[in-house]
Amino acid sequence: MGKLKSSVISSDLVHRSILLFLLLLSLYSIEPASCASRVKYVGVGESEDVQTFYYFIQSDNNPKEDPLLLWLSGGHGCSSLTALLLEIGPLALKQEEYNGGAPNLIVRNQSWNKVSSIIYVDLPVLTGFSYARTELAAQRSDKLLADQAHEFLRKWLIDHPKFLSNEVYIAGASYSGIPVPVIVQEIAQANEEGIQPTINLQGYLLGNPLTTRREPNYRIPFAYGMALISEELYENGIPSFGKNSARERASLFGSVRAFDLMSSVRL
Repeated sequence: MGKLKSSVISSDLVHRSILLFLLLLSLYSIEPASCASRVKYVGVGESEDVQTFYYFIQSDNNPKEDPLLLWLSGGHGCSSLTALLLEIGPLALKQEEYNGGAPNLIVRNQSWNKVSSIIYVDLPVLTGFSYARTELAAQRSDKLLADQAHEFLRKWLIDHPKFLSNEVYIAGASYSGIPVPVIVQEIAQANEEGIQPTINLQGYLLGNPLTTRREPNYRIPFAYGMALISEELYENGIPSFGKNSARERASLFGSVRAFDLMSSVRL
């Protein structure tokens, strides 16, 4: 048990060290900076025992009027710095042969920050640089994530009142398809109840989102429909797919036979 705990801690330290290295690169390796940015923590939860890390990058266009996005990466548990450096941020890792040194950063011309200000937040707790002060605060669930993101955004807007009038969108990808709609619902309900500050919520954005835990079950019929697997393979693997109850269909993907079939197919 001691060895297991030690290895987990070591892995976590390595992960955080890598993230810190990338963060320092993103802060200091591009000159001149093409956008205003800020790195900070916001405490949420009881006694603010959850310290939520965020990286804010202001819009290059018109920050007074451009939308404000709160971005959560998927996983769940992936740092939003992955979105900043690998997906939608103003900086990207230069694709080049490894030379033994630090990776180089380049400016991404297709950055979403061309038209919006983005808060890249590390949630749930223990994701990326976010941490818990107590063992109790380290507990995680989709509902806790939604509550913490909602509280984080309200506190952030109190600290940055010039963005109170901006249109707000909650955004994310992959596993964020589960908590993001809940966050949006919580914000909308709080606005109706008159909780301040009022958030100018306009909607949410999801890229390739997870919408239900039964989703993986449909990879096999999708593969068949796209001619990625043969009719014989499909019929032998799941002879009664579509005829079973929802509960039975949800368990099909977890069967050994289905797993063996999928392991040889690249989707």
